[in-house]
Parts: sequence; C-alpha cells; structure tokens
Amino acid sequence: MSAPRILFYVQHLLGIGHIARASRIANALAKDGCDVTVVTGGLPVPGFPGDGVKTIALPPVVASNAGFSGLADANGVAADTAFLERRRDLLLQAFRDATPDVVIIEAFPFGRRQMRFELLPLLDAIENANPRPKLLSSVRDILQENRKPGRDEETVSLVRKHFDGILVHGDPSFVELQDTFPLVSEIATKIHYTGMVVAPRAPEPTEVFDVIASAGGGAVGLDLLRAACDAASTLPSDLQWLLISGPNLAETDFAALAEMTPPNATLVRFRKDFPSLLRGARVSISQAGYNTVGDLLQTDCRSILIPFVAGGETEQTVRAERLKALGLADVLPEGQLTPALVGKAVEDALASRRKGEVLLDLNGAEKTAAIIRSMIG
Repeated sequence: MSAPRILFYVQHLLGIGHIARASRIANALAKDGCDVTVVTGGLPVPGFPGDGVKTIALPPVVASNAGFSGLADANGVAADTAFLERRRDLLLQAFRDATPDVVIIEAFPFGRRQMRFELLPLLDAIENANPRPKLLSSVRDILQENRKPGRDEETVSLVRKHFDGILVHGDPSFVELQDTFPLVSEIATKIHYTGMVVAPRAPEPTEVFDVIASAGGGAVGLDLLRAACDAASTLPSDLQWLLISGPNLAETDFAALAEMTPPNATLVRFRKDFPSLLRGARVSISQAGYNTVGDLLQTDCRSILIPFVAGGETEQTVRAERLKALGLADVLPEGQLTPALVGKAVEDALASRRKGEVLLDLNGAEKTAAIIRSMIG
C-alpha cells in the first residue's frame, strides 16, 4: 500500500506561529509514514517546515497592516491582481501535481479570509477531483473574537459544504472552540480535539540565562523588548538577560535596541534552541502566542505574558488570562508597559515559583497524525 499523500497549506502573515505549528504537524505525519507536501505562503522562516517533508513556496505575502486586512509582497508593496492570480495558479498546480489523499488548510475558513482569492478556487478544485481527497481545517484552540456580522455564518456554510473535519489543536479542559466560536453546535460532528501541538521536549540548555525576553517573529513586540532592555539596566547587574528580537524585526529597530542593550544582556535575532534555553531560565517575558506558550508549559520557567492586542486582536489575551487563572503565568498589559512595571514583574517572578501544575494534553502533533490515519483508513 502506498503512503498516504498529504497536501498541507499554511499562510503566515505576521508572526511565525502558524508555520511553526503546521510544521510540527507535518513532521508528525511524515514520521507516521505519510508523504507530506507543505505549501507555504509567507516569508521564509529558519528551521521550518523542517526535514522529512516536501515544500512548495508560493511568492510570499505579508500583512500590510496590524489588522491583517491588506496583503503586500516581500518588499512591502501592495499585492496587485496579477500577483495574486499568479499565486492562485501556482497553488492549483501544486494541488494537481500532488494528487493528495488529504488536503489540510491551516486556519481557513475560521481565519485567513484575505486568502479567499486562492482558497475558494482550491476548494472548487477539491470538489471536482476524482477521487476527491479528504479536506480538513487545522485551527488553534482560541480564535479571534469580534468578527464582523455574518462571518461566523459564512464559516459554517463553508465547513458544511466542503470540509470533512476540523482539527482543533487544543485541550478542551483548558478552552473549547465554542468559547470563541459561538456556532460550534452547527458543525459539532466535524470537530476533533487533538491536544496542543508543541515542540518535542527540549534537551538541557548549553547556555543559561536568568531572564529571557522574546518577541516571537519580531514583526511586533518592539515595545516589549525596549521595556525589557530598560528593566535589565535597573535590576541587579548579576542577572543575565537574553533578548530575542525575532527574524522579522526591522533592521533599524534592531540596531537601536543593540545601542541600548546593557552589558548584562545579549541581543540576538533568533535562537534555534529557544525551547532548550527556556528550560534553564528562571523568568520568561513574551507575548502569549500559541507556540511560545506551548514551549513554556514544558518548563519550570516563570512566565510573564504580554498579550498582543493591536488591530483588535483578542486571541492572546484569552490564552494569557486563562493561564493566569490556572497559576501558570503573570500578565502585563501591552499598552501600558513601562520599565518599572516590567522590572517589578521580574522581581516578583524571581521571588516565586510557578504555582500551578500543567495537566494539559501536549501531544497534539502525534494525535493529529493518528486522527488523520483513522479518517483515511
């Protein structure tokens, strides 16, 4: 019997969380004996999708504003009709070439509406294929709230018409999809909870820092890093800090941060061993993105979370507040960061240990592979 063929579409627009999660799932599918092709649509990210999977890179687009409503090319130029039509045609060709048994689309139709120009034609191609592949949506556990009127109904309609299943990458004991998507009852038979998709438990670190401040992909989070820099300057100088800007921070901003970084802090753009470094750290300062939280939940590091809220984003706030309620994190407001506030939070974190016990299901990548195997026999 030939290996099941999987085509996995993922579009990251601002951070690196979507491509990281999709890559971990793709790697688990490959280890399970599947022939996996990942189609990426964003800027390249070091280390992803990873070994063992085929990759097709569409001409990249990024979010042209914090609200994710516009698209720009890799140079920041607004994506015109010809550019988008070329992407659509390349995606459809990738589908035809792969002849998949299963197609997985990350986020859509619960998110990534701005990609409808290529995803709706892909849905039509799937429906017209013979044999028709299974179609699955891959979504994180917490969705963006405050969607425009009619969006949820549109999502339900697309799910009912086209999708065979919804893979929800979370633990329902922590948060259920219905908490951020009120029409779950209309598609309940299609939902499969996988547990959280996290990186494999990291080895012991080869380098140890007391405090690690990280900004994810780096497209946002500059204020977090500035406040961390200032806090490092005011707290005891024997504390060793690591500041990770992310690969997408503008070069001018990185240079400005380097100028203000004190002697007891190290500034880098990216550390491939980030999960390992968290195991050795006493305190982490970060946003509340899905993947960063997944890494933190596998450590004893005390977490200070600063949820991303620009453009009306709500997902990180929901996650951070639920972790705080479980005693797994402290939370600071993004819009009111000051060096004094960050410094006090670090001092409090250094003087205490994480109180809660992590009882969440963190085996999401392997369970996703098992679910897909069961669906295709």
